[in-house]
Amino acid sequence: MIRLEKFDHNCYDQLISWADSTEALMQFAGPAFTFPLTHEQLNNSLSDNNRFAFQVIDTRRQTTIGHAEIYLSEQSAFLGRILIGDKELRGMGIGQQIVYHLLDFAFKDLKQQIVELNVFDWNVSAIKCYEKAGFVFNLSKRAERKVNGQTWIALNMYIDKQKWELFARAL
Repeated sequence: MIRLEKFDHNCYDQLISWADSTEALMQFAGPAFTFPLTHEQLNNSLSDNNRFAFQVIDTRRQTTIGHAEIYLSEQSAFLGRILIGDKELRGMGIGQQIVYHLLDFAFKDLKQQIVELNVFDWNVSAIKCYEKAGFVFNLSKRAERKVNGQTWIALNMYIDKQKWELFARAL
């Protein structure tokens, strides 16, 4: 079980340690940051009032195990920068719990009607996680990112409030 708590400057060093390569940082944050991640980059990002950043707490161990954010745009909310820092905990359904909590916050607390996210096409486990939460692909939105001479394709996925409410009731 997890809970989300506000992310602040006390969490910076741990997050920086998890983003330990150019590839890991791009997968986690897209092109918004440059490697190595720094306190200054995090300060600049978190100074945006449209960004809600959370640390992910493992309630059994009372330890921080990840990070996640919601960003508000004019049309929708975006989930992003979702990371389970401890690689041993990946693939255990924690990502699904994070997404559930983020969607609950976006739809109930932030009163959003649509929530989107971007995911790299090769990140099959993340795509499956998002599909389990009810996200579908928006085929008209995609982006290319250059990472160490390779081209990564970012795909857009979304869910609307009505679909989320049906999904949440079924849980």
